[in-house]
Amino acid sequence: MVSDKDPMTSGSGSDGGTGSDGGARPDGGLGSGAGTGHALTAEERAEYDRLRRHASVRHRRLRKAGASVLLLVTLLLAPLAVAAAWVQDTVTDTDRYVETVAPLASDPAVQQVVIDRLTDEVVRNVDVEAVTDALTKVLADAGAPPAVVAGAGALDGPLRSVVRTVVDRNVTRVITSDVFQEVWEGSNRRAHSAVVHMLTGEREGALRATGDTIQLDVGSVVDEVRQRLVDAGFDKAAAIPDSDRTVTLFHTDELGKAQDALRLLDILGTWLPVITVALAALAVWTAPGHRVMLLITSLGISLMMAVLLVALAVVRRVYLDAVPPGTLPPDAAAAIFDTFLRFLRDSTRTLLVVFLATALAAYLYGPGRVARRVRALARRGTTEAGSALRSAGMDTGRPGRRLAAHPRWTSGVVLGAGALALVLWNRPTVGAVVLVAVLVIAALAIVAVVAAAGGPAPDEGGITRPG
Repeated sequence: MVSDKDPMTSGSGSDGGTGSDGGARPDGGLGSGAGTGHALTAEERAEYDRLRRHASVRHRRLRKAGASVLLLVTLLLAPLAVAAAWVQDTVTDTDRYVETVAPLASDPAVQQVVIDRLTDEVVRNVDVEAVTDALTKVLADAGAPPAVVAGAGALDGPLRSVVRTVVDRNVTRVITSDVFQEVWEGSNRRAHSAVVHMLTGEREGALRATGDTIQLDVGSVVDEVRQRLVDAGFDKAAAIPDSDRTVTLFHTDELGKAQDALRLLDILGTWLPVITVALAALAVWTAPGHRVMLLITSLGISLMMAVLLVALAVVRRVYLDAVPPGTLPPDAAAAIFDTFLRFLRDSTRTLLVVFLATALAAYLYGPGRVARRVRALARRGTTEAGSALRSAGMDTGRPGRRLAAHPRWTSGVVLGAGALALVLWNRPTVGAVVLVAVLVIAALAIVAVVAAAGGPAPDEGGITRPG
């Protein structure tokens, strides 16, 4: 016989407590089922709710703080990650390096610098005064009139001008021909390790660091020009020395620090981008509001890419101001800088567009007024298109209804496919990003129309069997 004080039965009755299943009370309190003993009083329930709210608020604050720290680290690392990836890609990939420096061979400003340097070197080694002195002596020994002998001595200037014209014409033919571009690309491909040597300060390869000066070795080009001039009958070209075979690109007192920074970026080039992406994803996952944090992270990284572009523009200006016009003409210096850094700027612009598009997508999926209007407009358009398809006899049936039942999954698959396409794309440009974005929007629209064309599910209960 069960006592009236049995805890298993003392909470049951007609007061709205729990029944025999020991479940929750209708008023939200804990019933007197197994293990409880009694129902919570109003004061106990209020204290329980207060402690629960406090724990929840504390938990959200911790998540916000953690996400903020992760976001800050991500934003600080983002520009370094882009620069490190560029250094790593340029240093380790021979084809990429040759592709980077190849345009310099066809740049008119750079070609003119090489032409002027080689022409000056040839003319400098032609002893025009010896030629005029010999001619004067021959005329004097032959009994020529004094006026003729004196005139021969005045041929120094015109003769030097003729020599320079002939040399300049032959050098220009070599430098502007396909031979120069082939020699240029071949020597850079064979001397790809020169970039590594420049980064480490070793004095080897075509691109080298000497003290606080960056120089480009054009020795193979000098050999080619010298041989072409000799073959053309200009024997004096053989006097071109082997000692002056470099072109100074720029001079900087901070070369040692730059080399240290580049070595560090080369080491971190593989892992720093991965770490940055992981930290960004962790910041979004940690935050209480994933969509809001995705929006903030995307805008933050976009801002850092804009800062990097501004920094590159400032460095370009500083570089051009630091190069003396006598060492390298401004147009040639600008061409060299722009050529070497063009892939870094292209990558930065691409990431800027990618994260701006991500921020826009995150906003459009939110509760903002504009976002709601855009979604309502898109939903109305796809619904009307789907209704038109059904009216035309193109009902998508059950597949369409399944798509309509799982809109988040279908949108996630389409967006994931677009992101995967950009990841697998070999160095996507801004145009590639725009193309993928257009294709993703078109795919989302097609999926929505197919879902709308499925129509409502048939009413099974309203169907009657004949007879």
